[in-house]
Amino acid sequence: MAAEEIPHVPGAAPAAPEGVHAGTAPAEHGGGGGLPQFKLENWSGQIVWLLLIFIVLYTLMARVFIPRLRRVQDTRAQTIASAVAEARRVQDEADAQAAAARAEIDQARTRARSVAAEAKAKANAEFAARQAEADARIAEEVAAAETRIRGLRDSAMASVGDIAVETAGAMVQRLTGTAVTAADLRAAVKGAA
Repeated sequence: MAAEEIPHVPGAAPAAPEGVHAGTAPAEHGGGGGLPQFKLENWSGQIVWLLLIFIVLYTLMARVFIPRLRRVQDTRAQTIASAVAEARRVQDEADAQAAAARAEIDQARTRARSVAAEAKAKANAEFAARQAEADARIAEEVAAAETRIRGLRDSAMASVGDIAVETAGAMVQRLTGTAVTAADLRAAVKGAA
């Protein structure tokens, strides 16, 4: 079997020569093969570098990065707290201003109601005074008219007697053809009334 040829499959890795295990490089290429991290002779240097890098990173974190993060967090917390306090103060001021505005509105409504009541009372008093004046003027005019009417009635009644005498005289003269004296006619009209 020493000189047997192994057929080559396309896409497959070439077959390793005899005496060489797969995954290791032949000795003539200068190395023993495998991962150097897993070789025990390299562990001491790796551990030293691991501790050195760990100490440097820990020191940077503890002395530089974490204090900066704490300052940022503290600044942020203070900013939020001051913003909340400012918002509460502004809200309290707004509530106080709203209460003052409500009080002013209530006072204005009360003043408006009292002014309206005073204006209504004044208007009613002026109306009552004007109505009393008008009633008095109308009463005077009615009294004057009644006096004139009485005077006209009295003069009409006085005239009625004269008219009745004249009318009776005219009727008697037409019916009888004789003239009657005014004294006789007056006596007859008074007796008929």
